Amino acid sequence: MPDQDIKQATYRALVERVLNGEGSASAEQRVRAFGDVGLAAPLDALVGKVVARPTRVTEADFAAAKAAGFSEDQLFELVVCAAVGQSTRLYEAGLATLAEVTAEGKVG
Repeated sequence: MPDQDIKQATYRALVERVLNGEGSASAEQRVRAFGDVGLAAPLDALVGKVVARPTRVTEADFAAAKAAGFSEDQLFELVVCAAVGQSTRLYEAGLATLAEVTAEGKVG
């Protein structure tokens, strides 16, 4: 199997596990965190920071989510989903740009 195929299979396995593997957070919550869409407050604020401003995540963000009834395990899972989702969007945008530039003959 070529390296690129191995990388893609590994990536697909990661996403599958993050979204559908065993865990404390529901599959729906994980999908929403992965896509950074449709989360209720205060989870939306925490996930939004993980996605857009990860250096701004504070203990207060976690405390607010815990006060809303989320366990530490659930929060860990949802933060991982958010991070993997954002890295996926960035990776796919990079691949799309590379394909566009390559098709236009600007590389090489």
